[in-house]
Amino acid sequence: MSSSLRVTVCELPDDRGAFGRAWDALAGHVRDERSQFVLLPEMPFSEWLAASPAFDQEQWDAAVRAHETWLPRVAELAPAAVLSSRPVTRAGRRLNEGFVVDAGGYRAVHDKRFLPDEEGYWEAKWYEPGDDVFDLAAVAGAAVGTLICTEQWSLGHARRYGKAGAQLVATPRATGKPTVEKWLIGGRAVALVSGAFGLSSNWTAGEQGGDFGGSGWVVHPDGEILARTSRDAPFATVAIDLADADRAKRTYPRYALD
Repeated sequence: MSSSLRVTVCELPDDRGAFGRAWDALAGHVRDERSQFVLLPEMPFSEWLAASPAFDQEQWDAAVRAHETWLPRVAELAPAAVLSSRPVTRAGRRLNEGFVVDAGGYRAVHDKRFLPDEEGYWEAKWYEPGDDVFDLAAVAGAAVGTLICTEQWSLGHARRYGKAGAQLVATPRATGKPTVEKWLIGGRAVALVSGAFGLSSNWTAGEQGGDFGGSGWVVHPDGEILARTSRDAPFATVAIDLADADRAKRTYPRYALD
């Protein structure tokens, strides 16, 4: 059985008018590149919820509905498996739910645990931390760990994913322009400590300005940047060898870490 997997990362605009056009272009790219795994940004299908520190129930409900409305369109990326996150209300709790859509349908894979609470990213005001559950999911024939945005910085969880056998660690993001390079450093560290391929996709600001910094990436388990998106090239697809991640677990520094 081949251990090759064609993976796609992207940056998608925060401007809702531009989003539809970008989505159509992404669907064409995924089809042309024969992608098997697509990572979308964090909560991509509505306006960014956490820009204000004042929680608004109507805005929350609208974002939940927008994601529910868009979810059927994820099928436009088939047969690729798709990973992202969305706002949900479950058992009375507002959560940021990581999910996968593939041939088996929709399934939740992880709830975001670590939430920022600062200018432009008042997430702790809008939803609750998920339970401390970081389990691998089988996606497109790969063992995949999910670290949603801020969770990237929990390198202990990245390492535990690696110990559990992760071949990919996927990080959907909504992060700003001033910190793009810092986030890439963190993304490379995730790959290095887990011995897995690190994938990330992000929001990007529209032509009228805005904070989001774009830059999706694919990082090899040894830290090499295999692909990176930009405003001019917002989608990137590469073929990775999952066996590289399996071998990486037996090499430094992974084998030396508890």
